[in-house]
Amino acid sequence: MTKFLRISIFVKPYFSIKSIDKTDLEMELRQLKYFLKAKELLNFTEAASALFISQSTLSQQIKQLEDELQVPLFNRIGKRITLTEAGDLFAVYAQQSVNKASDGLELLKDLNKLETGKVAIGVTYALRHVVTKALILFSSEYPKIQFEIIFGTSQELIQKLNHFQLDVILTFEEIASEAHFKYLELFTSPMALVTASETPLTYKKSISLDEVSSLPLALPSSGFSTTQFINKAFEKSSLHPKVTIEINDIPTLLELIKTGKWHTILTKTTIEDEKDLYAIPIQGKNMTRTAMLISLKEVYEKKAVTAFLKMLVENLK
Repeated sequence: MTKFLRISIFVKPYFSIKSIDKTDLEMELRQLKYFLKAKELLNFTEAASALFISQSTLSQQIKQLEDELQVPLFNRIGKRITLTEAGDLFAVYAQQSVNKASDGLELLKDLNKLETGKVAIGVTYALRHVVTKALILFSSEYPKIQFEIIFGTSQELIQKLNHFQLDVILTFEEIASEAHFKYLELFTSPMALVTASETPLTYKKSISLDEVSSLPLALPSSGFSTTQFINKAFEKSSLHPKVTIEINDIPTLLELIKTGKWHTILTKTTIEDEKDLYAIPIQGKNMTRTAMLISLKEVYEKKAVTAFLKMLVENLK
């Protein structure tokens, strides 16, 4: 159990609230509430009455708060009080703190019941159908969970994951190469020549890399891991493919392929739900890619993330 809770509020150059022991938290929030009521009514007697405490208790708690902040929050003129400049500035942060504390308690209750929460997922275009199917099922069961789905190249998504901008990413990765990542293998998909369904190539059950290199190709741009993967395969076989178009948008690429003027190379799963396209597996021992879920090891996994990933994996079985 956490022994200390850190609350830091800074409004330079007037004051700062430093670390507060957990046992003092209830008193500190109470002090903020007392201060806000006094600020609202500008009368200690009326504020104390509204809070169902004695005026001496209210005065004492506000004085302790001022001592902690090392600055007066009220001008005391006889029985009248007015806010100091510091008090006026501090009121905004005090209200935020009280609101956040209240919201936080409700949020934790809702999180446990999956009544609230946000899931940020990064996904490569080839695996969109995997996320889409799971998202539809999950949202039907837990409609209050918010999702942020970001498409990008593997490199872009990994960078966002490292900067805590994503909870998990779904991409193709052949090896578990980073020690600070958790990897979960989902399935493998063969690399395939993707062509229009009306081209003469559709009679083929498989195709050699040598045959592929002789065809007019339109490929994803070099930032895509699929292109990096296939380029290494070409280099290893000393082949020089006829790449006439490189493009960083997969939907546009697929529209070009549907014209029948070009062919492309993608994982077979990329066109699972596409009409007018045909995927021919490329021959070769290492011509498959592994779909993986990747997340950070040392980061707390949200309950909504855990539940969503469980549903995603079960949906693949």
